[in-house]
Amino acid sequence: MTAPTTPSHPLIEIDVTADLARALLVAQHPDLADLPLHGRGSGWDNLTWRLGDDLALRFPVRELSSTLIEREQRWLPLLAPRLPVPVPSPVRVGRPSDLYPWTWSVVPWLHGDCVAATPVAGRTAWAEQLADVLAAFHTAAPPDAPTNPYRGVPLADRYAVMVERLTPDLPHVAALRDALEAGLAAPAWERPAVWVHGDQHPGNLVSRDGELTGLLDFGDLCSGDPASDLATAWITFDTAGREAFVARTQEVRGWDDATWVRARAWAAGTVPVLLAHPDDYPLMAAAGEHTAAQVAAG
Repeated sequence: MTAPTTPSHPLIEIDVTADLARALLVAQHPDLADLPLHGRGSGWDNLTWRLGDDLALRFPVRELSSTLIEREQRWLPLLAPRLPVPVPSPVRVGRPSDLYPWTWSVVPWLHGDCVAATPVAGRTAWAEQLADVLAAFHTAAPPDAPTNPYRGVPLADRYAVMVERLTPDLPHVAALRDALEAGLAAPAWERPAVWVHGDQHPGNLVSRDGELTGLLDFGDLCSGDPASDLATAWITFDTAGREAFVARTQEVRGWDDATWVRARAWAAGTVPVLLAHPDDYPLMAAAGEHTAAQVAAG
């Protein structure tokens, strides 16, 4: 076994090759080591190998995100039973070793298609289902729930960074600025903190045959204002899907108008992040273009 390599990709500090993943299984979970490794995929914080038909291996790819897996391992077993859709609650834990320096997980493989790769219009079919999932999730968080400086916080805490990122070259930048200003001016969240997923975009959703079949990536899990999650109304859906999502959310949760104004602002602030690495993450870049257009549409 050779040492982990550092690839050219700007966000990956350690590349978990098939050989390295297999060696970690042999050392720590030998009963799984003979299952085939396939379907490798990487995001901004983690790399995933599919393991056999029904499992996956989830590895942090950079030190900055290395503790996010531990957050999932701590809280997902408690949160998963309350959610009406499958989530990758860890079934095994991988420990740091000489081969790989961070904690990693064995999780269930959620069957379906990455929503970011599906037609936007088709997502309306399960917009109410996602509303029910988030309504079940956005419940009172305990005092020891994790916090996150980037999600669930007052919009004022992120405004300076967000507005600086809204450069003139962005699509619909005037509408994005207006949405951000409106969110800043809206009343802040004053209710008790609720659980917040923290990374609600179509790359973290799984669907099949007109149904939502999975919610992924709880590394940004935190507590606070649900508006950053509700931004998915503009990030994931078109007008029809957004109307269905908002209507069902209001039926179940009844958030005030200010929460939706803040949610649209969060969507606007997400656009430059989604567009940041178009060559490495074209599906996310497409989501950024879509979000900008949806924010501009209202």
